[in-house]
Amino acid sequence: MRVVLAYSGGLDTTVLLTWLQETFKAQVICYCSNVGQEEELDGLEAKALKHGAIKCVVDDVREEFARDFVFPMMQANAIYEGTYLLGTSIARPLIAKRMMDIAIAEGAEAICHGATGKGNDQVRFELTAYSMKPDIKIIAPWRMPEVFKFKGRPDMIKYLEEHGIPCSVSKSKPYSTDRNLLHISFEGGILEDPWNEPDENMWVMTKPLSLAADKPEYVEISFEKGIPVAVNGEKLSPAALIRKLNAIGCEHAVGRIDIVENRFTGMKDRGIYETPGGTILHHAHRAIESITMDREVMHLRDSLIPQYATLVYNGFWFAPEREMLQAAILESQKTVTGDVRVKLFKGGVHVCGRRSPYSLYNPKIVSFDEAGGYDQTDATGFIKLNALRLRVRAAMQKKK
Repeated sequence: MRVVLAYSGGLDTTVLLTWLQETFKAQVICYCSNVGQEEELDGLEAKALKHGAIKCVVDDVREEFARDFVFPMMQANAIYEGTYLLGTSIARPLIAKRMMDIAIAEGAEAICHGATGKGNDQVRFELTAYSMKPDIKIIAPWRMPEVFKFKGRPDMIKYLEEHGIPCSVSKSKPYSTDRNLLHISFEGGILEDPWNEPDENMWVMTKPLSLAADKPEYVEISFEKGIPVAVNGEKLSPAALIRKLNAIGCEHAVGRIDIVENRFTGMKDRGIYETPGGTILHHAHRAIESITMDREVMHLRDSLIPQYATLVYNGFWFAPEREMLQAAILESQKTVTGDVRVKLFKGGVHVCGRRSPYSLYNPKIVSFDEAGGYDQTDATGFIKLNALRLRVRAAMQKKK
């Protein structure tokens, strides 16, 4: 049997590479998408081949990730449960899509992933896989207790030790991380107690507040139809733009959150996230929308945010309802073009300027200092009409 394994070189997938060979006598093709893991990819191919993979594919999809997944999601201002910018969630459909491309090209009959039966990633990977190849066989070891005898991470660490296979995870650092261009997440281990404060040395993409820059920094971001295209006047590719803002945000400790979220599977989960560049972009995008979007269009779009974010979180990126919503989002962004100036300081992102050739903000109309073509007496009838039902209700209550 030929199997494509979603491979990161971390604890779970290092175990699975050997386990697949032992359990199924499988020919294993390891696949890893470079979505911005940085040094985590160093030596990955050599490691996979050393431990029995017949092939290891590592492809650079950072630009595709930013352009076709992160930016369309940001056009929707998608935030899950009011806090989470969906950094892990949005990478999964791309990784699964490319893994399926490899499976089809290599004639593999199955794919394998290390997502647990408790989490969201199993759903995200498999929904994408089935949307591309309905008859694909999926090996999900954590849901196969008859052949997968591991109870948890300590058992897996012991298994690798017995096989003489080194692994970067140890009992002294008992939590799971996942990094990409947009963010890094920390879950599990000592973080499973929501009362425990994360260790200060755990953070990767942001400086501690105590070491953040002592002077504020102004950053100007330019948008075209809701897509960020330049930072401080410098045109950048999608991935390069996120990297630049990540570096700037890091210096000012921007983008840390500590949340307890509701998983698709029904349980609550504590997650620690760093999203410096994404946090800056979110605030800037809302600011440019504030002067370029019609009020009713904005309110209608905002009413769709929880549903859109939930679709991304739950793994329905390639579902028709997400595609339908995306079409509406694209329509809403046609005039979202212009520049936003933000001030970064000690973890904060403060909008302090916005301008656009499509601005709906008219200072003459809104000014307290001039009439500006607005007849204030029109407000009398406007208020009375809107108050009519309230007046009728008040009269009825008085009679009672």
